[in-house]
Amino acid sequence: MLCNTHFTTCSLALTRVQFCVKCQNLKGRDLLTLQNYTAEELKHLLWMASDLKQRIKHKGEYLPLMQGKALAMIFEKRSTRTRLSAETGFALLGGHPSFLTTQDIHLGTNESLTDTARVLSSMTNAILARVYKHNDLDLMTKEATIPVINGLSNLYHPLQILADYLTLQEHYGGLNGLTITWIGDGNNVLHSIMTSAAKLGMHLRIATPKGFEPDLRITKITEQYSKEYGTKLLLTTDPLEAANGANVLVTDTWISMGQEEEKERRLKAFRGYQITMQTVKFAAPNWTFLHCLPRKPEEVDDEVFYSPSSLVFQEAENRKWTIMAVMVSLLTDYSPQLQKPTF
Repeated sequence: MLCNTHFTTCSLALTRVQFCVKCQNLKGRDLLTLQNYTAEELKHLLWMASDLKQRIKHKGEYLPLMQGKALAMIFEKRSTRTRLSAETGFALLGGHPSFLTTQDIHLGTNESLTDTARVLSSMTNAILARVYKHNDLDLMTKEATIPVINGLSNLYHPLQILADYLTLQEHYGGLNGLTITWIGDGNNVLHSIMTSAAKLGMHLRIATPKGFEPDLRITKITEQYSKEYGTKLLLTTDPLEAANGANVLVTDTWISMGQEEEKERRLKAFRGYQITMQTVKFAAPNWTFLHCLPRKPEEVDDEVFYSPSSLVFQEAENRKWTIMAVMVSLLTDYSPQLQKPTF
């Protein structure tokens, strides 16, 4: 569903937070890429996630914000965290998630994408799709009359990066000025960092092997963002150069689903890219480590992965709170009650 960005000033009642704020009205929007969201809109989603986590997890409140609503979950690719976070999160808010695998639905095979989008629009309130081809999501948004959420595509993984940012916000107390270092493949997870980090004031240092660089179009966009927001950007093939001064070290799988035939070539190309305690010697003293999981030992050794500085399991949990924040923001008029964090 295509919808123009708009803003509204919300006066919060005395029974809620005792001040007025400008709330981002995201109701009816799609979420395919963080590139389509402004800095303030990204902050709003993170604020919403913090609010829901505080009220539901820590205060034990029941917020049936999705009561009477249904979510269609299309999964061409299997997933632990995306499925669990979406299913349990939507249900926790009182809604009904419907999980559809390739055994249940064949996008563009037994039924056209156009027809699928129109059918789901008549029966559910939102579509969360985890697909191979990002173009399928683009077509779906044109035909659907309900919000479409990217659960993962070959180009982007926006839900993962929202969880990463919430985790960093919780740990550091803010995002502005942090330096994120990516060591690994130029993939969809990196693309989502590249199209959003500068908007939140974060510097970015990227190390990828030759031939595994991020998409050139996204690199050009990232360079524009870096200039616009006054942040630093480095692209290199040297992992230790990228790690220099990093607050956050991030990596991901070297071999994604659908790339199994490239395994030997990739393992050879990524030699020297494992994140180890030798790598973190180049990072800032307050370094942390993130990985979207599942993790393979060749990507990061046990000493780093299970260290006190590793935030991977907090990061995994936050997949739930950020996806809930997205669903609440796109489907309701609810505004956070928690005081807005400092970003």
